[in-house]
Amino acid sequence: VAVFNCPGGNANAVKELTLAAMIMLVRNGFKAMTWVSKLSDEESTAGKTVEKGKEQFRGPEILGKTIGVIGAGAIGGRMIKACDDLGMKVIANDPYLSQAKKQELSQYCTFIDDVNELLKTADIVTVHIPFNAENKAFINQEKLDQMKDGSYLVNYARGQVVDNDAIVKALDSGKLLGYATDFPTPEEMQRDDVIFTPHLGAGTPEADINCSVMAAHETMDYIENGNITNSVNLPNVSFQRTEGPRICIIHVNKVGMLDNMINIVVDAGLNIENLVNKAKGDIAYTIMDFETDVNQSVADEIAKIEGVIKTRLLK
Repeated sequence: VAVFNCPGGNANAVKELTLAAMIMLVRNGFKAMTWVSKLSDEESTAGKTVEKGKEQFRGPEILGKTIGVIGAGAIGGRMIKACDDLGMKVIANDPYLSQAKKQELSQYCTFIDDVNELLKTADIVTVHIPFNAENKAFINQEKLDQMKDGSYLVNYARGQVVDNDAIVKALDSGKLLGYATDFPTPEEMQRDDVIFTPHLGAGTPEADINCSVMAAHETMDYIENGNITNSVNLPNVSFQRTEGPRICIIHVNKVGMLDNMINIVVDAGLNIENLVNKAKGDIAYTIMDFETDVNQSVADEIAKIEGVIKTRLLK
């Protein structure tokens, strides 16, 4: 079974909330709102009380500040462009980014290969990496120690990519002036130097629509054309169909599989117009296009090959 996801469908929603949280963090917006909410009705309407009290919440502008973006994928890439538009100096780190994408984003930022160098340089660090075994507690005590004194950290990626105990210690020591997150812990929720939201990053009606439409298109293209785009368990194989039939085969990735399939096609007197074969781990996917009609028996013979998992003939 081909399983699809919808990368980027909610990226703009997360970008917008990340920007909002970052600005509110630096400008002490949450602290100021909390203070105002505790004033009496008389105090909140008295100009002198508000004017005098606001001085304690004055925070810097982000214009001209250096922001370090860790992870330059669908969300991080948008953050890079947005922060550049806001007049920030943008530095980024992403060892897994394709060269083409890096070249595209280089007009908005400077890529730094050493993440520790990024941490030492940035006034604000924002994290946009997936959670996996490699990235568990990626931002830990060691990396926090590398950051500038009095800097800010923003995490709207996943809660598990940071060590929350280390963040609390960094806030207590003044290493961090503030932390913004979509995944607060009980300890962080008690602090006024933490901006927190309840995992709202992707929670917009527009993001829901974008992901639903993307999922529908991916599924229909697979059903009608055998193309695989954004699959989590199969290799991505997608190209324009010819006017003739197409055979799609999911099979194990081992030596001789492709030869066995081609031999069956040749024995049937058929000429393959286009052929693509790609693998993802132990599983491979092959598409064959033909100009002439193909009998179902050909697909059935391919299905009998040991290691073939699923075969479909599309006409």
